[in-house]
Amino acid sequence: MAEDSADPPRLRVPPRFHDEAYERPVQSRYVDPLDVVWLATARRLGLTLRRDPDIFSMTDGSGTLWLASHDLDADDGLAQMLFHELCHWITNGPETVHERDWGFPLWDDVDVREHAALRLQAWWSGRHGLREQFGPTGCFRQYYDQLPDDPLAPIDDSDWERTAVALAREAVARAGGAPWWEPVEAAFAATRQLRDVVDRFAGDYRSERAGDSLPLLWSRRHRTDG
Repeated sequence: MAEDSADPPRLRVPPRFHDEAYERPVQSRYVDPLDVVWLATARRLGLTLRRDPDIFSMTDGSGTLWLASHDLDADDGLAQMLFHELCHWITNGPETVHERDWGFPLWDDVDVREHAALRLQAWWSGRHGLREQFGPTGCFRQYYDQLPDDPLAPIDDSDWERTAVALAREAVARAGGAPWWEPVEAAFAATRQLRDVVDRFAGDYRSERAGDSLPLLWSRRHRTDG
């Protein structure tokens, strides 16, 4: 046998290097970088975010925002869900942070402020080329995907659309002030930087899930996204 393929010496590892009873201390937690950005943004806005498998989304008026656990659709994420709730807060008015569910009467039909918030969502994320990535989850995606390239323009001439557009324009004006503008703009700038980094690797990405043919959400683009 050649010398370079000979078995290494049969040494016994010292117990201080490999103790079978050793338990590794867990001293930190891995968190998705995008979640870090938006969790910090929530805190900067005075919100505490919690997850619960039995809740879709809920605010209790104390500054705590509850979101569903990580078992929704494959293209849902904390950043997108949190931003949607921030758009509700802005659209419904700053005082609604102290109201249950931003003051929405959830037992009634869809409130037109819901669609106004979606317009704000498309407008603000679109400023950073992230309109597709920050689209809403659930049935409200139906309306969001029908919005024109200018999300502050009406889809038709109905009273509903006139009201939704008027409320959305008020929300956009409101978003430009405290406490929202600076923290959310910083979050979007960081998100865009992360997307630009991921883009350099996306072409070689393959899912670790067998049979998963879904493309990366990071790679999705609205026609107006840069």
